[in-house]
Amino acid sequence: MLDVLYQDEHLIAVNKPAGLLVHRSPIASDTSLFALQLLRDQIGKRVYPAHRLDRKTSGILLFSLDKVTDSEMQQLFAARRTDKAYLAVLRGFAPQDGEIDYPLKKENGGLQDAFTRFWTLATAEIALPSGKHETSRYSLVKAKPETGRMHQLRRHFAHILHPIIGDRPHGCNKQNKLWKQTFNMDTMLLHASSLHFTHPITGQDVAIAAPLHSEFKRALSILNLSFGEQSVG
Repeated sequence: MLDVLYQDEHLIAVNKPAGLLVHRSPIASDTSLFALQLLRDQIGKRVYPAHRLDRKTSGILLFSLDKVTDSEMQQLFAARRTDKAYLAVLRGFAPQDGEIDYPLKKENGGLQDAFTRFWTLATAEIALPSGKHETSRYSLVKAKPETGRMHQLRRHFAHILHPIIGDRPHGCNKQNKLWKQTFNMDTMLLHASSLHFTHPITGQDVAIAAPLHSEFKRALSILNLSFGEQSVG
């Protein structure tokens, strides 16, 4: 069963595991499990995905429970009137904070503006040889994408040479291979940790937080990193 984080008569949010598709897709014929169908069967009513979340990304996934709310939520996300935060583990020591203003190519080759803010919460260096280096360095960051482009965080962090651990194809193949061989882990370490918006029907303030899944917690344990869950919002 999916872990329900928030529910009222109009909306429901779940904590999506990494690797689970939101809905059926022609590019993913290798699976028959989808968050939309699982949640529909779990609560016994039709649901409408309010936004996208990559298959490899874990965390908050919001659904509407009726078409009116779905239309309103789509408009909220399109108008950037939601506040989303993510946690990610990156290769290397990232800057203390930063802004990434870097346009991203669409599938048709056109460019879209894309803007991300991030803050480094903690850093780690462990005895994991990589290439000519005797150790490997990592950063735990909080990120807020102010635009919603496809794979935006994955592509933005790769652009500043601090790719997300476990990301393919935008990440670091050497680090991904090391984590697979050394720790038996190939989960992408990107988690949608918080979502804040004004409810389009009731007008109430809605703040949703998603606990980390077990593999992300295991990665932080490997890196000997700890932080308050309140830091993710």
